[in-house]
Amino acid sequence: MAQPVTGRRARARRPRRSWVGWLFAAPAVLVYATFVLRPLLLTVQYSFYEWNGIGASTWVGLDNYRRLVTDPELFATILHALELILFFSLIPVLLGLFVAAAIRGIATSRLATVARTVLFLPQVIPLVAAGIMWSWLLSSTGLVNALLSGVGLDRVTRAWLGDFDTALPAVGIIGAWVLVGLCTLLLLAGMSKIDPALYEAARLDGAGPIREFVSITLPSLRQEIGVCVTVTVIAALASFDIIFVSTQGGPGGATSVPGLEIYYLAFSEREIGMASALAVTLVVLVLACVLPIQRFTRDGSR
Repeated sequence: MAQPVTGRRARARRPRRSWVGWLFAAPAVLVYATFVLRPLLLTVQYSFYEWNGIGASTWVGLDNYRRLVTDPELFATILHALELILFFSLIPVLLGLFVAAAIRGIATSRLATVARTVLFLPQVIPLVAAGIMWSWLLSSTGLVNALLSGVGLDRVTRAWLGDFDTALPAVGIIGAWVLVGLCTLLLLAGMSKIDPALYEAARLDGAGPIREFVSITLPSLRQEIGVCVTVTVIAALASFDIIFVSTQGGPGGATSVPGLEIYYLAFSEREIGMASALAVTLVVLVLACVLPIQRFTRDGSR
């Protein structure tokens, strides 16, 4: 019969077990520190210098950050990213709620499976391919203008990605198209966990579909909605692929965003310090937008 472990022997084993745990985690910690923490700290360091990436660097303190606020073109990139949140986040989440509720109503039919597959396809397609495809569709001779001309709306047709007024909303529509399927599936998964007895009790009380949706579905999906908003907000603020392929920031900087501007500053204009300052600002902006969403979701789930 095994002898019980005394208190002194148990305490002696705990430090050993903790060290064993750290040994298993050490490779992952080392990789994370090398490829995430170290570049992040170096970016913060470079943001206080004027450097072309090759020669000697010059300490400029907060001048890069002052230029970011005072330069209209640089500051406009941040405003464009904030505007894209409306398209990348608001539209996919609202459409995802509506579509997920509709699919849930026909969950047992084959149409529901087809709908889920079709909606998720944009997540499978590479963003570069999606940008090229939408560039063709939204060109002056593309399918969108052809359809508008076919229904007698010739005055509305234009080069959607080449017009100052419509370029950024057009890019936003592309982003919404990419993200609506992901939001729909996340929300649909959340709806599948809601107890059907809640809906049955609501119907017995005379509640209609709208009341069920507002009183049962939305409160039950608080965490899923928080995840959707978090993912889509980050996608909006860190957008690069679609804009680089479809507009490259044009026309005249109308679709320039921080991610694209960082690329141009670092690799075209060789302003490593300014690019680093914009990158640090982007990280702070992402945290400022995401952390309140996470806190609201966590507090609401208690």
